[in-house]
Formats: sequence, C-alpha cells, structure tokens
Amino acid sequence: MIGHYSRRVNPAPNLTPIASLIGTWTGPGRGEYPTIDPFDYTETITIEDIGKPFLVYRQRTRSAAGVPLHTESGFLRLPADGVVEFTLAQPTGHTELCEGVLEVGDGVVALRMSGVVTGTATAKSVEATERRYRLDGDSLRTDFAMAAVGVPMTHHLTSELGRV
Repeated sequence: MIGHYSRRVNPAPNLTPIASLIGTWTGPGRGEYPTIDPFDYTETITIEDIGKPFLVYRQRTRSAAGVPLHTESGFLRLPADGVVEFTLAQPTGHTELCEGVLEVGDGVVALRMSGVVTGTATAKSVEATERRYRLDGDSLRTDFAMAAVGVPMTHHLTSELGRV
C-alpha cells in the first residue's frame, strides 16, 4: 500500500548492498542556481522494498513555510556489482535516467550517478544531471547538480537527512 513503507526482513539478494537505504529520511536542504535566489527547504525521501529486485523511491520538498516545492518518484536498481541505475519521473514534465557507481565500505553506502533528461514540450530545458547519495549510519546526504536553461553543469541542491 502506498504510504506505508517498512524495511523487509529479506530484500532481494541484489539489494543487500543498499538495504540500509530502505526507510524514510527527512531533514533540511539548501538550493541555489545562477538563475534563481538561494532558498532553504525540508526534504523527505522514502525508499521502499516491495519484494522485487529494485527499490521504490519517492521524494518531496517543502519550503520553510511548509509550501510544497517539488516531488519525484522512481526506481533504484542494481543490475550488476557496483552498478546503480535510477529512473525518475517528475510532474515538471521531465523523466530522468541515471547510471553510475555504488561504493560500499566502512559502514558507508555511496551512490554517484549521471543522468540524461527528457522533457515534454512545455518543460523547462534540462540537459543533464548528477546525483550523489551518501549514507553513513543514520545520516543520508544528497547532492544534486544540473545543466539546465543554458547553464552548464552546476550545483543546485544539498540536503542532510536523518532516518525517521
């Protein structure tokens, strides 16, 4: 059932390296980009194991005043050792296909991915993205950069999330 997320006892074997990501994470974030004013936000990410060889991902952000800002949802896959794939859909008219590397060691899980973006005719121009997620214990750090609206790849968002 959507909205009810929990850690499964036995995730698919290929998910073992990232099983510690399963759960709900929330915390503060900071955004900036050359075309907008810097802003603060609160981010919530939920990662769910539904018994398949992928994880379900949902992200939501709100302004400091509680106003919804952004949401995206998708799937996180590990098709081979050390390889991560992320497919995302956004209500802005964008789909994002990311591929990259997974590194696990010393209690840290790190995902680094680059993405290509396709947009509808009315979506703003976004050419490419870079995403990083770093889980250390119960602290999840996210970093997001993008090449968009004529600006080359530039840092856009950072958040520091804790397990709920």
